[in-house]
Amino acid sequence: MVKTMKNISIWNDTVSKKKYNKLVKNITTDVLIVGGGITGISTGYFFKDSNLNVVLVEQNRLGKAVTGNSTGKLSYLQNDLLTKIDKCCGGEILEKYIKSQRDAINWVVSIINDENINCDLRKVNSYIYSNQESDISKLKNLERILSNMGISVLHDKINYVQYKYCFGAQDTYLFHPLKFVQELAERGNSHIYENTSIKKIDKENNYYLCYTDRCVIKAKYVVIASHYPYFNLPFLFPIKASLEKSYLSASKMKCGDVSLISYSNPFVSIRNYQDYIIYLSNSHNVTSDVNDGKHFDELLKKVNDLKISPGYLWSNIDVMTNDGLPYVGEIQDRMYIGTGYNTWGLANGVMAGKILSDSILKRDNEYRELFSPKRINISQVSGIFVDSIKSIQGYVNGYLDKNENVIYRKEDGKDIMIYKDGSKEYKVYQHCPHLGCKLIFNDVEKTWDCPCHGSRFSLNGKCISGPSNTDISIKQD
Repeated sequence: MVKTMKNISIWNDTVSKKKYNKLVKNITTDVLIVGGGITGISTGYFFKDSNLNVVLVEQNRLGKAVTGNSTGKLSYLQNDLLTKIDKCCGGEILEKYIKSQRDAINWVVSIINDENINCDLRKVNSYIYSNQESDISKLKNLERILSNMGISVLHDKINYVQYKYCFGAQDTYLFHPLKFVQELAERGNSHIYENTSIKKIDKENNYYLCYTDRCVIKAKYVVIASHYPYFNLPFLFPIKASLEKSYLSASKMKCGDVSLISYSNPFVSIRNYQDYIIYLSNSHNVTSDVNDGKHFDELLKKVNDLKISPGYLWSNIDVMTNDGLPYVGEIQDRMYIGTGYNTWGLANGVMAGKILSDSILKRDNEYRELFSPKRINISQVSGIFVDSIKSIQGYVNGYLDKNENVIYRKEDGKDIMIYKDGSKEYKVYQHCPHLGCKLIFNDVEKTWDCPCHGSRFSLNGKCISGPSNTDISIKQD
């Protein structure tokens, strides 16, 4: 069944991507943005009225990875994440977070309207639900918090799922995330280069020297806007976050506007797009299970129960933080980061772009401290141990996994993997260049995936998403 579908996201299949050149010469700039997803593009956009010279580099194509594999929702009803923030940080922080999400959504809508961006924006009511008795009190508590903030809640009947309790909210939206990013890139103030990967960053006097495979970018400020930062120092990112993988489908089905999210795991997210229903399910920590085929099969069963057949099938990986809040801000002198959106990267990506640009332009921003990557709380400290264990588990899983469709052997003392598709043979190195974990083969999407930190590589070994910034290709005669 899977082979009859397109194994890419509906967003990547329904947008005409403008191509940008690869950087081939040394340059100097005021601001270098590393990463061409919604965070990087938004950051560049918010510099458009400044006098700074801004360069953005993307190791693949703009928006193709996490942004282009998302559900395309703008909502502040964010499953059990809100309860997690409340538990870890308290009610005052939760209310500020909810306000940040509503502000970010309003910024996205204002940008779309002001810039006349055609990205299929639709205002809808969103609903959060659960079919578990134990979740009812938690949902009612969230409902009370929203009501105390002056937010009206809805109690409409919803379709497509069974539930014991449900409520909704207004002023949420659906859109085409890749159309938004593609057009926003043209409205910003960035010189954009695709297929340009930063391999190393050194500091020299008042500049950062950022090395690609063939040239050097000299920058006063560096913004790391990649999904998962490729470096280990100075932020020690591998022990400060975990990764969650989700599975999505898009099926032909005419219906009215739909925006649903389940409260607790196993998470289900449903929305419509034109004549399609987009269904997300089976989210799990990437280190806990490397059997993608099983999760795709379970997703297909749930979709088939709705009497629909998917035309698209794909997956996405999100960075999860210990306290539920993103990491956005300065990590060392004039180096900034924006990541860790806990599956809600669209509004948060734009929010991050505003915070990061405001920080460099010395402007006030009420959310700078809320999302500061330098914050310290009990959840973060205790989570470091847990995330370290998860990384080790992913490393072990890579060694244990043996795909029956892949040949494993050594050549010249190095571990390699070979996948044969008919008469065509794909040969790659088995270890992820990031931290050396053994890669696994994704039978459905035909990619080589890292079970530790989520790097992904095409069949021929090209790195299509980080933290790795190096291919695993083997030159063949």
